[in-house]
Amino acid sequence: MPLALLALAISAFGIGTTEFVMMGLLPNVADDLGTTVPAAGYLVSAYALGVVIGAPLLTALGSRIPRKRMLVLLMAVFTVGNLASALAPTFGLLIAGRLLAGLPHGAFFGVGAVVAARLVREGRQARAVATMFLGLTVANIVGVPAATLLGQHLGWRATFLVVAAIGLAAMAALARLVPQLPAQERTGLGRELRALGDRQVLLGLLTTVFGFAGVFAVYSYLASTVTEVTGFSEGTVPLVLALFGIGMTLGALAAGPLTDRALRPTLYGSLAALTVVLAAFHFAADVKWAAMVCVVLIGAVGFMTTTPLQMLVMNKAQQAPTLAAASNQSAFNLANAGGAWVGGLALTAGWGWTSPTLVGAVLAAAGLAVAVTAGLLDRGEGAAAHETSRIVARGGESAQETAESAPAGGHTG
Repeated sequence: MPLALLALAISAFGIGTTEFVMMGLLPNVADDLGTTVPAAGYLVSAYALGVVIGAPLLTALGSRIPRKRMLVLLMAVFTVGNLASALAPTFGLLIAGRLLAGLPHGAFFGVGAVVAARLVREGRQARAVATMFLGLTVANIVGVPAATLLGQHLGWRATFLVVAAIGLAAMAALARLVPQLPAQERTGLGRELRALGDRQVLLGLLTTVFGFAGVFAVYSYLASTVTEVTGFSEGTVPLVLALFGIGMTLGALAAGPLTDRALRPTLYGSLAALTVVLAAFHFAADVKWAAMVCVVLIGAVGFMTTTPLQMLVMNKAQQAPTLAAASNQSAFNLANAGGAWVGGLALTAGWGWTSPTLVGAVLAAAGLAVAVTAGLLDRGEGAAAHETSRIVARGGESAQETAESAPAGGHTG
């Protein structure tokens, strides 16, 4: 694997840290800026909104910019957004800083996935993409707990200053290690939009929304579940979240080679396993060791879906994959928001702290159904295309045979 993937992984580490660290700093921010914790929760939504808006918008605006330069520019916006968050004097300006920090998220992973796939030889593209996403998973093991601890002891502003410094380091690594891609590999916005409209690409995005919503229906309320049901203390919650991050990392490591070997079976298997594990967590949540096993497994099989989903939309938008890959990041964040919302509805209805696990299982099963439907349609389209090409080829052979059998004068009698 080339060193350029390290630069992409460092960038992903910074992005993953700033995305998830806010959840642990909400009480600190609320106290410091004189607001409530529920109101401070809008800071999480602001970042997600930035991702959803920024992924297609910045990808479209940068469609003619060389990809290496685009990656550096996106990390520059990320760095400015985190610096603005650290220096924000009011809650409103902090929301604006979080929105700005989220804007380059989806576009970066979209462009980065295309670059990662182009850096390696045929048959290793999924492993390269998974290596980039590895930075995101490691952020949940190391970056988020460390940044949360830093924010609790030195103030939440210190956290975002450190993330901004990571952004600067990532910019330097990208500029130094990522090579320039040939100019002919760049595509225009019109071509990207046409590729995004492909039925298989749209079904892939829909699979992401439903399948990954199952993960976030549970993850959003994991801290409350393990304290209220499993019986862990609040001080143990960072360890539980770190176990989830370890599962994510294991899933990312396994997803690369499995996706390179068999993309759709890997996607089907991970979504099916996610459905089963989420349902099992409902019954295992009150047993500490069983609950922790489920937490690791949810992280592993949940994140194992990300690489095949990313590679699927890139493959189906093969001639212009950047916007499709970036839009998949928007789909992941829609899954984040949607899963948390639906899980919250179950809690509001009074179904209990483990009810989001069953909601998540239903969502994952829906994602699996969409994925299988897309696979069957794809197989049917492929068979039809093969039959058409065979008929055309046979027609050409018949015409050649007729020409060869005709008299030299060109007429039969």
